[in-house]
Amino acid sequence: MSAPAGAATTALAAVARFNAAFNARDVDTVMAAMTPDCVFEDTTPPDGRRHAGREAVRAAWEELFAGSPDGVFTSEEVFAAGDRVVSRWRYSWGGTTGGAHVRGVDVFTVRDGLIAEKLAYVKG
Repeated sequence: MSAPAGAATTALAAVARFNAAFNARDVDTVMAAMTPDCVFEDTTPPDGRRHAGREAVRAAWEELFAGSPDGVFTSEEVFAAGDRVVSRWRYSWGGTTGGAHVRGVDVFTVRDGLIAEKLAYVKG
């Protein structure tokens, strides 16, 4: 079954709202951009941890922000196919001197203009 016309535009807008809230470290607005049954799979080796539902996903964001208070995500490329969005990114932490970074990819699923799923993968 194909996605309805305009789904890619809606999906890109949903991810842009999510990313803006994420980079502002605004957990309330991040969660408002996600569905009640949202899923986040993080990059913990070897296969990532799965966080399902609003409470678990919120806890994952709070843990990430607390553990890396100076972390910054930079989008390198974002594109959509229907209700799916792929985002290549760079995550930097540790300031401008002596800092570190990783690069990765997120695969989002958007439903009704909200993020239903965010699957994160990292180069390592």
